[in-house]
Amino acid sequence: MTHQSPSASPAGYQQLNPDRILETIEQLRRRINERFPQAGLASVCGELYEVARDARRTAEDIARPMWGLRIATYVVIALIGGMAILGFNYFEWEGESSDIREVIPLMEAAFNDLILIGAAVLFLMTVEVRVKRKRALTAIHRLRSIAHIIDMHQLTKDPERMLHTNGGGDTASSPKRSYTSFELGRYLDYCTEMLSLTGKVAAMYVESFPDAQAVGAVNELESLTTGLSRKIWQKIMVLNTDTGLTAQEVSSSTAADKVSAITSQTAASDSNPTGATS
Repeated sequence: MTHQSPSASPAGYQQLNPDRILETIEQLRRRINERFPQAGLASVCGELYEVARDARRTAEDIARPMWGLRIATYVVIALIGGMAILGFNYFEWEGESSDIREVIPLMEAAFNDLILIGAAVLFLMTVEVRVKRKRALTAIHRLRSIAHIIDMHQLTKDPERMLHTNGGGDTASSPKRSYTSFELGRYLDYCTEMLSLTGKVAAMYVESFPDAQAVGAVNELESLTTGLSRKIWQKIMVLNTDTGLTAQEVSSSTAADKVSAITSQTAASDSNPTGATS
């Protein structure tokens, strides 16, 4: 019977590990550089690595309490509360010699002041959340730009144009197509991996900061990367389908040639049963 160690419990897979994400991005960058040393996709992956490294620090800062801002907020709230208490005490002292016609407008003004004080306190209590939200949204927007850059790199990688060259020649402005079917498939696959990792880096920002707007921005980015990956996978499917059909046609042609050769030999032996040569 196999005993499972405590370190292998499922609790270790409930959060993203920034170190593993960085290792995966760095390994992908090396793979791209080894396969396509002249391509700019490796530089984009290197930029994604730098953003992921900054994301780890930014996510840690966002998760950490901002004690300086909190203390300043509490001090300001205490001052507002003290001034309100003094004002209400003054209102009670003046109201002893006032009739009801003067008290009602003062009570209405005091009620309005309470509403304004409550709004000010609520605004100050949410300052820290809004500061962290702004940092997260700015970083997520940076990742959105990287996702579009990745999509631009695969934009001209057309498998149909490479596999079916009989439709017409290239023009002076046509992009260069020097990749084989295998290389093009690897290039497109690297793009899908980078898009997937872009979404994982974005998720690091809201790992310990479940703000509704920040989480919504991360979901929108993941929807964007998923849509871009879906377009790339359509190209990969076209590439694999056309490659499979080409191999099948070659095999069928080879089999037909063999059958034709056997048929010719059989017909020759039937016409010359003695085996004599002319």
